[in-house]
Amino acid sequence: MTDQESFYQGVGREWADDPTLFNRGLAILQSFDPSGVGARSLSECLALQICALSEAEVPAEIRKIAEAIVTHHLDALAKQALPAIRKALGVDLDTVLAAIQVVRSLNPYPCAFFDSEQADHIVADTIVYKEGGQWQVRLNEAVIPKIRINAFYSQWLSGKSETNGQYSSQLQEARWLIRNIRQRFDTILRVSQVIVARQQRFFDHGQIAMQPMVLRDVAEQLELHESTISRVTTQKYMLTPQGVFELKYFFGSHVTTTAGGIASSTAIRALIKQIVNEESEKSPFSDQQISEMLAKEGIMVARRTVAKYRESMAIPPAHQRKSRF
Repeated sequence: MTDQESFYQGVGREWADDPTLFNRGLAILQSFDPSGVGARSLSECLALQICALSEAEVPAEIRKIAEAIVTHHLDALAKQALPAIRKALGVDLDTVLAAIQVVRSLNPYPCAFFDSEQADHIVADTIVYKEGGQWQVRLNEAVIPKIRINAFYSQWLSGKSETNGQYSSQLQEARWLIRNIRQRFDTILRVSQVIVARQQRFFDHGQIAMQPMVLRDVAEQLELHESTISRVTTQKYMLTPQGVFELKYFFGSHVTTTAGGIASSTAIRALIKQIVNEESEKSPFSDQQISEMLAKEGIMVARRTVAKYRESMAIPPAHQRKSRF
C-alpha cells in the first residue's frame, strides 16, 4: 500500500466523511496570517480580510455592508453600479461609499509577497551618468567576470614538446573564451553608447521625450548584424537616474507626425498616460477623444492604436474610469 493510499484510508477519508471536521480545519487555516489565506474564492478572501478588521479600524456597520458587497455584489462593484448596490442593500449612498473604500483597501492576493520566483534585484550591465552637461555611459565592472589564465600553467602549456602539445588547443580555447567575453562586453558598451547618444532627451525629461529608434538604426551605425544587436539588448540592463531599464526598452515602433517626422511609441504611451491622469473623473476621455487630442499635437494615431496602447498600460476604458459619485 502506498503512502497516498494510506492517507486516504486514514486521515483523508476521515475528513472527507466528516464535513464538520473539514470545516473546523478550514477555519483554523483561515485564521492564519495574512488575512485571506485559505480562501476558496475571491469573495471569501475579501470577506475574511473584512472580518479581521477591528472596530477601531472600521465601524461594525460599515464592515457589515462591505462584507455584503464582496459576498453578493462584486460584479456590480466592478461595473461601478452604485445605485443598484445601494438599492439592494437598502442603505444610503454615504454608507455604500464608505464600505467601497474599505473593499478597495483589501488585497485580493494576500500571499503574493511569498512568491520567490521573481528576482529580488537586477544588477545593471552599464551605468549612465552626466558629465560636462552630456549623458555618458560606462560598463559596470562588478558584472564583468574576472577570468585569467594562470601564468605558470600558461608557460608550461605553451611548450612545443609532444607531451604538452595535446594541451595547446585547450590553452587556445581558454584564450578565445576570455577574448570573446571581453568582446561581448565591449559590444554591450558600444550599443549602450549609441542608445545614450540618441536618447539624451529621455534622460533629461523621461518617457515623454523618448526618440524613435529601431534595432536596424544601431546595427547600421555600429556595422553589426541586426540579430547581434537583438541578442546584446535582451536581458541586459542599464542603470540610469530614471531607473533600471532593459536595453531593449529603448527600441520600439513609431508613428508619423503631421510635420513629416516620427514619434516613438513609448513617448505616445507616456502622453496617453498623462492625458488620462489629468482628465476629469466624472468625464474621462474616450479613445477617440484621446486620438483627436494627439492629432492636435501633430501625432496621427488611430483610435484602435490608442486602445492598444492604453490596454498595454493596464488603463481601463473610459466607462470604467468614470466616477459615479
